[in-house]
Amino acid sequence: MAERTERLMSLLPEAVGEQAVDGALITSPANRLYLTGMETSAGYVLVTRREAYFIVDFRYYEAACKQVSHCKVVEFSKIGETLKELARQEGLKGILLEYEGISLSSAQQMETIFHAAGARVVKDRTLDRLLHQMRRIKEPGELREMNTAQEITDAAFSHILAKIKEGITERELALEIEFFMRRNGAESVSFDLIVVSGKNGSLPHGVPEEKPVEKGDFITMDIGAVYHHYCSDMTRTVALGQVTDEQKQVYETVLKAQLAALAAIGPGKSCKEVDAAARDLITQAGYGRCFGHATGHSVGLEIHEEPRCGPSSPDILEPGVVMTVEPGIYLPDRFGVRIEDMVVITENGYQNFTKSSKELILL
Repeated sequence: MAERTERLMSLLPEAVGEQAVDGALITSPANRLYLTGMETSAGYVLVTRREAYFIVDFRYYEAACKQVSHCKVVEFSKIGETLKELARQEGLKGILLEYEGISLSSAQQMETIFHAAGARVVKDRTLDRLLHQMRRIKEPGELREMNTAQEITDAAFSHILAKIKEGITERELALEIEFFMRRNGAESVSFDLIVVSGKNGSLPHGVPEEKPVEKGDFITMDIGAVYHHYCSDMTRTVALGQVTDEQKQVYETVLKAQLAALAAIGPGKSCKEVDAAARDLITQAGYGRCFGHATGHSVGLEIHEEPRCGPSSPDILEPGVVMTVEPGIYLPDRFGVRIEDMVVITENGYQNFTKSSKELILL
């Protein structure tokens, strides 16, 4: 954590445009956690060129003093007064704010507070770019946590296969998966789990309903666990009973597209190139209009991070980036198929964290 705050200090630009910069204020939960190692529902991290402050209220002060040693922990009752005092103490003239992680009203509040202390805030994407740059390359410890999260997810998938039977509802399956992951070490789930069957499978982000699973249904399960704050993400589509030739064809097309994207992924490859490997194959099979989302996204403290593998992505993959690879085909009001693995880019290619079988499983 100390290395992270020190690196952010070193990355602070001298100026943005004509405005000098000598500090940054971080307010979003994921970035606070990344820089402090402590999860809180509220708080601020102020980073200057010589010091880092973790600013919390009474609820978190004692715990922060015990858990966070690389930042000066400051308790506040009125955040405006505390920030003005620190800004004057540090002689701050220009403060970077997050662009994505702060509301308009909060940005206006910070502008008023720092103006009263003789400082100006910079309202652009500079700080977001710096934090994205830091967070996109995962450290060895982060990768270990994500691998464990995926191990829990793989185990949950194996567990649920024995529970899928005619008449059980999507909601019951989603709850069983979540309970299993929590019983086996997960702090929480990475997102609201997606378990959709039959016609509901055409909804990429469908919500589990009281719909019972029926013979001939495809069942798509997009699931993930959180372990020590880090997320996993995996999707598998299975079938209950026999399926039609068309269903098998769609499944095989998605599987071939996913394998093609995996074959294309690696250091130095463009995200656009990885996306095209899957998308072109699906389009050639006649299903191009039925694949409307990106082929993948990065994962970490948040389930959706940068970069993303989409048709217009400008990013180049680097070792340490964790990506999902998840093409899909969705036939409106009929059925859908998605297959998703989570991989880390290595010096020579990639390592796949996901171990669950991708062959079509007929239950």
